[in-house]
Amino acid sequence: MHNVDDGGSVFFQQQLDLRGEPNQHVSLHVQIMFRIVMTRIQDKWKSYRHRFVPWIALNLRKNERTIRQVTERSKDRLASDEVVLETLLHLFRALLRNDVAHQEEVLRLLPASTQTRYLSPETTEGPDIGEPKGEHGPIETMFLTVGFCIERKPSSLPFAGTGVFVTRGFVPKGATVAMYPGTIYQAYEPILFQSIWNPFVFRCIDHVLIDGNDKGISKIVYRSCSGRDRLGPFRLSDITWLTANTENPLAVGQYVNNCSNERAANVCYQEYDVPEAFPLELRQYLPNVNYRHDTQRPLRCVVLVALRDIRPGEELFSNYFTIVH
Repeated sequence: MHNVDDGGSVFFQQQLDLRGEPNQHVSLHVQIMFRIVMTRIQDKWKSYRHRFVPWIALNLRKNERTIRQVTERSKDRLASDEVVLETLLHLFRALLRNDVAHQEEVLRLLPASTQTRYLSPETTEGPDIGEPKGEHGPIETMFLTVGFCIERKPSSLPFAGTGVFVTRGFVPKGATVAMYPGTIYQAYEPILFQSIWNPFVFRCIDHVLIDGNDKGISKIVYRSCSGRDRLGPFRLSDITWLTANTENPLAVGQYVNNCSNERAANVCYQEYDVPEAFPLELRQYLPNVNYRHDTQRPLRCVVLVALRDIRPGEELFSNYFTIVH
């Protein structure tokens, strides 16, 4: 009997151990999943917190260098609209000139005087001085036209993901460095689902929103609106910023990271409304589109302007929050 009892005890103990192992595995699995979820939430929060107004309000004192403060609305602009327009036209014309092989259908519908601007050899006079000769890629065209170029690379800040760097050339103070692409929403238009877990929603001073996310539902909405507004062979907005190979090299402003107390901002955001007289053939390079096609207001763009001279190799940093006194 004693031997039988010992065997039974061993048998029941083995059953208890076997029952316990799955529970231990489940518990360990839950802990691992919890840690993964919390890590992802923390990473999301680190990229999103700078756009969360209550967080900024609570951290004003210890993060003073991350807040841009201007004394009045008129001083929020570093470059005039005329200067911004001149830069955009200069670059966009160069981009089109270097892509004439794919622009035949568009050019054919333009007036002869406009066609001459793009098809004839460059002259030594006129508004196109400095435009590159021959065919070049968008980034090379940017460098040859405005004297510098920017590209997306892994950020120098930990947990910041992608950043934007000046890779070649010299950026003078006041120059238009980049554009913030995306779908334009007026204050009364719906953006609830697009804004969920979306750190790329930019809010203008007048509460106009720009969704610069190049993934998910935001990407679908932008493509749909862009296709809707097409005018025959004329594209009225750029959709290539949704890909890795954008035709407008300026359209990477959504990846410019927020500054820190250690890394001061070297660019700032500036709102710009595209004039109605903006050339039809150049609108294909504008990386913005209205959510509603019957919006009566001018197309809103946001450009990033250099706060100081920026040298090659520097990463661009902006202030995600501006206080206008």
